[in-house]
Amino acid sequence: MKLIIFCLYVFLYFNCIGGTIYLPKNVSVPAIIAFGDSLLDVGNNNYITTMTKSNFLPYGKDFVGGKPTGRFSNGKTLADFFAKALGVKEYVPAYLNPFIKEKDLLTGVSFASGGTGYDPLTATLSSVIPVSIQLDMFKQYIWRLKSMVGEENVKNIINNSVFFVSSSSNDFLVNYYSVPMRRLQYDVPAYSNLLVKLAVSFIQDLHKLGARRIVVFSAPPLGCIPIERTLAGGSERKCVDKYNKAAILFNRKLKEHLHSLEKSLPQSRIAFSDFYNPLISIIENPHKYGFEVADQGCCGTGKLEMSYLCNELSATCQNDSSFFFWDSLHPTEKGCDIFTKIVLPDLVKSLF
Repeated sequence: MKLIIFCLYVFLYFNCIGGTIYLPKNVSVPAIIAFGDSLLDVGNNNYITTMTKSNFLPYGKDFVGGKPTGRFSNGKTLADFFAKALGVKEYVPAYLNPFIKEKDLLTGVSFASGGTGYDPLTATLSSVIPVSIQLDMFKQYIWRLKSMVGEENVKNIINNSVFFVSSSSNDFLVNYYSVPMRRLQYDVPAYSNLLVKLAVSFIQDLHKLGARRIVVFSAPPLGCIPIERTLAGGSERKCVDKYNKAAILFNRKLKEHLHSLEKSLPQSRIAFSDFYNPLISIIENPHKYGFEVADQGCCGTGKLEMSYLCNELSATCQNDSSFFFWDSLHPTEKGCDIFTKIVLPDLVKSLF
């Protein structure tokens, strides 16, 4: 049985599903593995007790069969687009999905949980999966793979896969700026230092478990996210300057530390993926990227609705492909597609 499964792995490894459009010649990626928050969550929150869910319409209305899967989008998310662009597969499954198939395990999964962050308190506030527990799930995943194809083959899979990590947004928006605890303990520079320290520690732990190609997303322009414009941007819903400055500071520190970390970890390629500047460009020049609206979401009024507030009773815009944001926080399927196309060429240069 192990031989059959390993042959399947070899077939998938050398005949990547969907075609490789960004990779150098003679390079293949066996699996995509994702950690972090809702940008990469493809349904793990369906299987835990939390209010941070999206496994109901109109979420997923443009997904295969119009099915809500727990993706925080009208369709595919960043995890899916990166998996397709790197020639791995069409859709990344949620690790907690009890019906996950062995062939899906071999080509990668997402451990991400919408609402989480690097700071353990962030996950506690939203009752979601902390990144530390996601790491434990990854260890379990490795054990499952070993039982399928053997230790040496698993080492090859893990060493040659691409790992994606998206966190930090909820640390600032759900945690730091929403409840007083961390603000009483840290100013923004000190809190940024804490988050960077936690991020670096997480990457080090991934490396110890065999990860060699790791993509770490920066914080987006936090103050320009529709819900924050509504809550803190005044009557004109302007971008919130202090939130954006916090993101810029964190991103600068994160980039510096990741650069140093890459030098210290043997055989590692750690790519800092700038989420901030591409999104600012889209938000300030939506027509350039094929969007009509980039200051509110498609669901409901687009100014506050997300998760359970974006539901079957919520009216949606007539053409979601004209909106960058799907709800008041997350990109549409088209938004994810455009962002992937912007950043992936540089990521590939950094990783291979």
